[in-house]
Amino acid sequence: MTVTMRSADQALKTAYLDVVSEYLDYKTNPFLAKIKKTSENVWGKEIKKLVKVGIHGGVGAGTEDGDLPTASGSKYAEFVIKLKNLYGTIEITDKAIRASENKSGAFTNLLNDEINSLISAANFNFSRMLLGDGTGKLSGITYHESSCFKPDNINCYVEGMKIQFYDPLNERKFGDTVFTVTKVDRVEKLVYFTNSVDVDNFALCTYVTGVNAYGNELTGLMSLFDPNIDMVYGVNKDSYPGLFPQKTDNVGEISETKIQAEIDKIEDSFGGKINFILCSSGVKRALMSHLSTYKRNIDTMDLQGGYKTISFNGIPVVSDRFCPPGHMFLLNTDDFAIHQLCDWQWIEGEDGRILRQLENKPVYRATLVKYAELLCSRPWAQGLLTGINEA
Repeated sequence: MTVTMRSADQALKTAYLDVVSEYLDYKTNPFLAKIKKTSENVWGKEIKKLVKVGIHGGVGAGTEDGDLPTASGSKYAEFVIKLKNLYGTIEITDKAIRASENKSGAFTNLLNDEINSLISAANFNFSRMLLGDGTGKLSGITYHESSCFKPDNINCYVEGMKIQFYDPLNERKFGDTVFTVTKVDRVEKLVYFTNSVDVDNFALCTYVTGVNAYGNELTGLMSLFDPNIDMVYGVNKDSYPGLFPQKTDNVGEISETKIQAEIDKIEDSFGGKINFILCSSGVKRALMSHLSTYKRNIDTMDLQGGYKTISFNGIPVVSDRFCPPGHMFLLNTDDFAIHQLCDWQWIEGEDGRILRQLENKPVYRATLVKYAELLCSRPWAQGLLTGINEA
């Protein structure tokens, strides 16, 4: 069968869209797989959600003929946050299409390769966003040369990714230049990139982002817990201190008692129900070492999306490469949701085409899009332990 652009478009719409959507929503990350996806509370380009602060004050006891409790209506805060624009693109050259136009199997392999590359990149970037702070920041810079730097988190980098540099005033350095990561030295913890830069200007840079990512990424977990971030969901943390999560620093050696004490504090004080523990790999190893000291077998469990992990009193303990060292998040995934305008869709042109030629280039591009944002409706019922000694 001869392959045409129309048949390729049809394949992307019918054979690939559902598969890619399923993978991106449920197999990218165990935490993402656990939280619901919904169009609730989406108003135009924003998410608006009222959350109750404290409890209703008009309930109490009294004497048979005494005054009734004075009504005191519940206090609310309104979370308002803009939907983020999430994209994924594939590109196929005209030469590759013509080389396989009379071989449907060859063209299928070509599409499969592009889709698998898209899924791999999405897996990396969306997992990173979930643990980020919403600013688009990949890492800080602790050391630099003209064509390499040392980040404070090497796990956020992989060969081939595109990056840009910013100064402390959040101004982009080197204009609109986009740099490509050419090598990630995970032993020396150095990131090498294309296009050597002036060392004096580079010295003014303090952090790195993806291309045009500043302020455009999902509002990840660290935005709730980072004391340096004042505004979350349009609310000033100082104005509503009771809205935001519980945090215990300088934990040191991890133990079942320390974890349970934090869980009990959240559940007893705020009625939360911790059902998911997220931590760095080093913290997970430290917990496994502690548990193996007192138990012959470490309990394991299966999670949605085909993941398998250890458990703590029936709660899954999942390590994530993007979790900061020494951190353990204690979460109720029922309080989180991806609020979305729609699920993943291909962007179509006026003629209904998905694969469209790039201007002045023999290349066709298809773009997948989703307008969504991560929101926690009960931030105060989440917890974080930091400063845990890793193994």
